[in-house]
Amino acid sequence: MRKGILSLTAAAAVLALGLTACGGNSGPTSSTSSASSSASSSQKAGKIGVILPDSKSSARWETADRKYLEEAFKAAGVAYDIQNAQNDKTAFQTIADQMITNGATVLMIVNLDSGTGKTVIDKAKSQGVATIDYDRLTLGGGAAYYVSFDNTKVGTLQGEGLVKCLTDKKASKPIIAELNGSPTDNNATLFKAGYDGVLKPKYDSGDFVKGPDQSVPDWDNTQAGTIFEQMLTSAPKIAGVLAANDGLGNAAITVLKKNNLNGKVPVTGQDATVQGLQNILVGDQCMTVYKAVKKEADAAAKLAVALAKGEKPTASGSVKDPQSGQDVPSELLDPQAIYLDNVKDVVADGYVTKQELCTGDFTAKCTEAGIQ
Repeated sequence: MRKGILSLTAAAAVLALGLTACGGNSGPTSSTSSASSSASSSQKAGKIGVILPDSKSSARWETADRKYLEEAFKAAGVAYDIQNAQNDKTAFQTIADQMITNGATVLMIVNLDSGTGKTVIDKAKSQGVATIDYDRLTLGGGAAYYVSFDNTKVGTLQGEGLVKCLTDKKASKPIIAELNGSPTDNNATLFKAGYDGVLKPKYDSGDFVKGPDQSVPDWDNTQAGTIFEQMLTSAPKIAGVLAANDGLGNAAITVLKKNNLNGKVPVTGQDATVQGLQNILVGDQCMTVYKAVKKEADAAAKLAVALAKGEKPTASGSVKDPQSGQDVPSELLDPQAIYLDNVKDVVADGYVTKQELCTGDFTAKCTEAGIQ
């Protein structure tokens, strides 16, 4: 979301190059791609390239973000190319280069880390391509816009949620484990600032006891399980787990199940995934944070479409890049805390369907939760 917003020249429609991939390999074959063009409107606008980060750390990137962005671009009649780097930094840069070569005039990225993101943004800007940071701010990157949620508030809701769940259980001086997101993701830093802002006063007063506190590289759920197992071994009386998203939360729950502690130790989450919501329905997870991804995707698509048409859109606010000190034009959306009594809100909003959520043993739990 940077100050230097480039005016874009209209370009002819070009069919986007589709790269289909398997994760883990370097180069463009490690991506998952979808592409489209519209014959009439695209002749009056440039092409939009979108790079998603992976499909492993959270289901949302493929099940929600891709879908909503595609819908928005199709409705606007602009050419687009959406690809997934599958957590491969080499593939991420290769995809960006190919998108620019194939006519992208706007590039929207969810960075894997700020270093790689900045390299891609610098290359795009040098080629006259407008840039948008989507969901994650690229520190020092200088993108023209940033679209995300209020990520400090996300963390605050997680901290408040854990306090609520422990209070409901009448826990006395509970030992808290913190399972943080990737150290290379600025969002993880903001989440932690939010929940530590809630938990630190509890630690300082002696109401809670600070236990193990560790970040999970690349939001990797397998590593999260190993890390949490080590946490539980070192502190067997852990009474609450602040897990930064539903994937990390489920990794902790899996370990708790092996020790017959699931449901007894409150666990937080984020993203309102089907798995996370199902864990809430059965009592293994105490809460998650719902981020209405459609609103985020729509806000980002609106900016991208305007840029592709050569316009200079304005954002409703700004965020200061802590590395460069620049104010980045931004759109920040509000997150929502989800507990058992309002899981139905996520279904009612259309983010997940009853058919996805209420399968097998979860059917009765859905009925109890008032999910229609």
